Amino acid sequence: MTNGSEAGSPAPAADPATGAVIDLLGLLAYAELVSFFRLSDDAELAPTLADKGELAGLAATEYGHYRMLHDRLTELGADPEAAMRPFVAPLDDWHARTRPQSWLEGLVKAYVGDGIAGDFYRQAAELVDDHTRDLVDGVLTESGRAEFIAAKVRAAVADDPKLGGRLALWARRLVGEGLSQAQRVATHRPGLAELLASSAESEGGSADLAAVGRMFARLTDSHTARLRAMGLAT
Repeated sequence: MTNGSEAGSPAPAADPATGAVIDLLGLLAYAELVSFFRLSDDAELAPTLADKGELAGLAATEYGHYRMLHDRLTELGADPEAAMRPFVAPLDDWHARTRPQSWLEGLVKAYVGDGIAGDFYRQAAELVDDHTRDLVDGVLTESGRAEFIAAKVRAAVADDPKLGGRLALWARRLVGEGLSQAQRVATHRPGLAELLASSAESEGGSADLAAVGRMFARLTDSHTARLRAMGLAT
C-alpha cells in the first residue's frame, strides 16, 4: 500500500521559511569559505611569523564555521553546494571590486567589510528558528579577529599617521560597496528579502522596501565603532 505522495498526489509545497533559511545559510556558508581563502592569502603577506600564525588561525576558524553551516544545510535536507551557488557570482564580484592593495588594507577589509556583512546576516536571522539563529550568531562572533586587527591597524597608524586618512577612506568604500551588494543579493533572493522585511516590521516598521532600506541604513551604526577601534575615526 502506498501513501498519497507515492501514489502520484502532489508533493507538499516547500515551506517558504525553510527556503529562506537555506538561502541565508547558503549565503553565509559561501562567505565563510571565501573568508578562509582570503585570510590564508593575507597570512602570506603578513610581515612577521607571529602575524602569519595569527591569520592562519583565523582562517582555520573560518573554515570551521563553513563546515558547521555546511552540516546544518545537510540536516535541513538541502544540497550545500546548490544552496551556495546563487551567491558565488555576487560575492566574488564584491571581492573583485574591493581587492586590497596592501596587508593593512586586507586587515581593514576583514574587519570592516566582513563586519558590515555580518550585521546584515544577523539582521536576516532575527526571525528564523532558534537553532539557526544561534548558529548564525556563533559563526559571526568576531571578538578574536576584531582585537587582533584593531591592534595591528592602531599600531601602524601610530607609526605612520598618514595611513589613517587613507585607511579610513578605504573603510568607507568597503561599507558602501558592502551595503550595495547586500541590497542586490536581497533583491534577487525573495526568501532573504522576506526575512529582512519581516525583521523590519517586527521592529515597528512596515514590511516593504522602504522599511528594508531603513534597516540597511541602521547597519551603518556599528561602522563608527569599528573605525574607532582601529584608530581611524575622524
